[in-house]
Amino acid sequence: MAAKQPLADVEDGLLAHLNANAEIPDSRSFASSLGVPHKDVEDVIKRLSAFRIVESADITKETWMLTDEAKGYAARGSPEVQLVAAIPPEGASKGVLRETLGDVFDIGMKAAAKNKWIGFEKGNKDLVLRKVEDTKDELQEQLKRLENGEVIADEVINDLKRRKLVTKEKSIWYSLKKGPEFVVKRKTLATDVTREHLKSGDWKDLEFKDYNYGAQGQPIAIGYSQPLLEVREAIQNIFLEMGFTEMPTNMFVESSFWNFDALFQPQQHPARDSHDTFFLKAPATTTQLPVDYLEKVKQVHQSGGYGSKGYGYDWKRDESEKNLLRTHTTAVSARMLYKLAQEKPFAPKRYYSIDRVFRNEAVDRTHLAEFHQIEGLICDYGLTLGDLIGVLEDFFSRLGMSKLRFKPAYNPYTEPSMEIFSYHDGLKRWVEIGNSGMFRPEMLLPMGLPEGVNVIAWGLSLERPTMIMYEIDNIRDLFGPKVDFNVIKNSPICRLGLKRA
Repeated sequence: MAAKQPLADVEDGLLAHLNANAEIPDSRSFASSLGVPHKDVEDVIKRLSAFRIVESADITKETWMLTDEAKGYAARGSPEVQLVAAIPPEGASKGVLRETLGDVFDIGMKAAAKNKWIGFEKGNKDLVLRKVEDTKDELQEQLKRLENGEVIADEVINDLKRRKLVTKEKSIWYSLKKGPEFVVKRKTLATDVTREHLKSGDWKDLEFKDYNYGAQGQPIAIGYSQPLLEVREAIQNIFLEMGFTEMPTNMFVESSFWNFDALFQPQQHPARDSHDTFFLKAPATTTQLPVDYLEKVKQVHQSGGYGSKGYGYDWKRDESEKNLLRTHTTAVSARMLYKLAQEKPFAPKRYYSIDRVFRNEAVDRTHLAEFHQIEGLICDYGLTLGDLIGVLEDFFSRLGMSKLRFKPAYNPYTEPSMEIFSYHDGLKRWVEIGNSGMFRPEMLLPMGLPEGVNVIAWGLSLERPTMIMYEIDNIRDLFGPKVDFNVIKNSPICRLGLKRA
């Protein structure tokens, strides 16, 4: 292998060529003439351009580049030719050939069989025989031509693409001409006064490089906040400003009772199907349920009560004991309301939660099987739908969403129910941002809450407002294993309610 040419020699050769010819139309060809990598010439060009010794113009072109696999074939031959060359006149077993050729054996067998270069002994499919004496390695020739920058036919490129031997990459090279400060030999400027300079006294004759007082210092290595956590913290602060208390959401595993039954959601509801919910295999069930309350929930499901007719079906305890990954944080709300109902005397409460929930959904640009739910609720005497609308307008205005609309909706555990829409100035349309409603008496009264106590509640995902605020159009770029850390590093600090510059 030839020794690497010093960059000083590359620089001298480049300046000498420009002095004699006034320009270099193609830096790639020039690098080839010197026998050096184009990267070495590129480094010299950038350095000389900084001193205005040369002027460069970018030349950009998309070119087909060999993959690592293809580079191996270009050097050693195609798999099919390697295979045929490895077969002696008497033939060879597949095991011997596989040991000799390694990874290229299977590919070589298929290609050689397609070309009818090999056959098998009658009655012995393990013995591979040569059917040709000489082979022309067209694949190797095509790869070498492409490696040398030659143009080859589209049908050949399509075949190489099919075999995943080439990829399209953007190549950049340069055309050069003399700059306003052109010199044949660049004078090296000193950057520091050394001990040797002081001892010898030659510092008096040195030319020093000017200080660049506008140069930026080295970036400080610091941690960065994930956009989702930025928005989560901002929303959490809004809840605290409005007097809410955070609910404990550390139980990702929940029983079907608290996730569905306590919310007056019937056991035959589609959401309880395994296609929509992740059920646990171990432990598959729980028996830690409040027996008295469970009987009241069973009764209201089967035959009604508290002004309701119920659903009129045979409610099964086995179904309510199944463990699952919670599908919403409303299961936590149900637990907290039941706990509140046991405290005497009753005291009004404001609760909120922000945490993960899990649903068996197809993953796409706007859906994941795991996401974060924001939930807020107020429990007090005499609350009405008007109170809910007023709280929603206050809450969302603090998020910077002052234009709201409400649309009637259906939820098993709220009546009335409303979908929440906000006008998106960027999209120029109304966008659904959440759901809301008043918890049904069939849900609240079996818990033991006093007559006349109502609960207003609303929920939304954390991901949707974050995607809007950070202008992210694919949820997988925000949350999960495909997140680009450069996006997190370069994202501005979130300021809810303010437009980004």
